[in-house]
Amino acid sequence: MIGYVTLGTNDMEAAAPFYDALAKELGGARQMEFPGSFIAWGGGGPMISLIKPFDGKPASVGNGVMVALAATSKEQVDRLHAVALENGGVCEGPPGNRMDGFYAAYFRDREGHKLNAFYMG
Repeated sequence: MIGYVTLGTNDMEAAAPFYDALAKELGGARQMEFPGSFIAWGGGGPMISLIKPFDGKPASVGNGVMVALAATSKEQVDRLHAVALENGGVCEGPPGNRMDGFYAAYFRDREGHKLNAFYMG
């Protein structure tokens, strides 16, 4: 149902390596790029992208907004959380069971966007 999710950035050069690392762990890579203003990562399904806001105003974090990344295992959730922190992310909740059959880890990127990695099973 979702084709892509876009997050604003104020510094594409600093923000992109974080998403390069997450995409690599998920088996994806950069799919589209307009130098300095837009990058989209994917692996054949929905994509996540960073963009400089069209209106020219500074990008900001959405309160209550979170992007959830589907992992293939609990171990991949653990790795994604570690990759995020190794690439400048901040922990918002370590990997673990959140409810029966739902394993997740929460983190923020360098600009404060909240993400999680999850596995259901």
